[in-house]
Amino acid sequence: MSFVADLRVVLQGRDFRRLFGTRLVSQFSDGIFQFGVTGFAFFSPEQQTTALAVATGLAVLLLPYSVLGPFVGVFIDRWSRRQILVIAPVVRGTLLLVAAALVAADTPDALFYGAALGVLGVNRFFLAALGASLPHVVPADRLMAANAVTPTSGTVVTFVGVGLGFALREVFGGGDSGTALLLVLSGVVFGLSALIARTMERSLLGPSRDPDRPQAREAVRNVVAGLLDGARHLAGHRVAAATMGAMAAHRFLYGMATALGILLYRYYFTDGDADAALRGIGVVVATSGVGYFLAVLVTPWATERFTIERWVPMALVSAGVLTGVLVMPFQEWGLPAAGFVLGVAGQSVKICADTTVQRDVEDAYLGRAFSIYDMLFNGMYVLAAAVAAAILPADGKSYPAVAIIAVGYPVAALAYRMIAKPSVPSA
Repeated sequence: MSFVADLRVVLQGRDFRRLFGTRLVSQFSDGIFQFGVTGFAFFSPEQQTTALAVATGLAVLLLPYSVLGPFVGVFIDRWSRRQILVIAPVVRGTLLLVAAALVAADTPDALFYGAALGVLGVNRFFLAALGASLPHVVPADRLMAANAVTPTSGTVVTFVGVGLGFALREVFGGGDSGTALLLVLSGVVFGLSALIARTMERSLLGPSRDPDRPQAREAVRNVVAGLLDGARHLAGHRVAAATMGAMAAHRFLYGMATALGILLYRYYFTDGDADAALRGIGVVVATSGVGYFLAVLVTPWATERFTIERWVPMALVSAGVLTGVLVMPFQEWGLPAAGFVLGVAGQSVKICADTTVQRDVEDAYLGRAFSIYDMLFNGMYVLAAAVAAAILPADGKSYPAVAIIAVGYPVAALAYRMIAKPSVPSA
């Protein structure tokens, strides 16, 4: 089915429209926030950007939520998901206003990063609740269409938010006051998503009642055991586990590509001009956004024609081969093209991963499954930045890093095929 056809089908449901609207508003706000933080951390004229600084910034912003992921799952599997979607935007909006005040007051960076940690922590909680809620508002046979429309549309809207942030930076300026204004705008917009979520019935989004499920307090005390239980449940669903692993591999390789691109634009292509570097990265983000949107159009058709088990490795192999060819010459034109390729491949794999988890995992385990998903999603990205910090030179030009990306994707595709392939019963 085409994107328009998928959208028309899933929008027929009133409850889906409300969940969809909640996602779009929140992720538009997230795009503005991400641009503000990225500009402050990596493209501020007053700050020096190194591979280590990139890795440190990503670790500060993302790694703690990989650690907190299991706790998120505990509550998503027990609390009203609709209430999470109502309360989280208010909390996040408040934290964004605090972060804006810290930037405007020129406080130490550590305080700002502390507030940013809170913002992203609430956001991961929010997004996991959205993912676990989707099967409650669409029929099972429309999950692929819904996953092509909802998370992907949210990602595209995030790119729109990034674009607005870029445009507003030209108006507000790249200094602390400009960053503070972007954060305020992001906080106000994100708070609006709570108004949409409030229109849904409190019990609509689950979780389903299970009288044998331990209470939240007990589950928190046994969170590691709960996480292992969720992992064992996933292990019993071969395709879902393999597709989640493919997504994790993509995030690692994409994280290396991100660190490589930031340094190349910051120093190799622009000789340290922060504004020129940000404009260059902006082009890469824009082409990646186009790739994400194309994945919306291609993936439902491709999975119907080839199945998920074939489409995922096809996307991974294409990403590795084409990225190697485009980036290896170290010409500026190659990075936007590579961004487009990785946008198509990465979002295709994500749609497949979302679908297999939602389709195959029991509702009582969905929160924990998406928490594990978030742990891998963030942790592999940060791990990649750490590896990049160890191997990237100051200007970012590194043939070994490109080789790792180019070879890593086909290796991930082979591993996926080996795991997802149905076992043949013995005679």
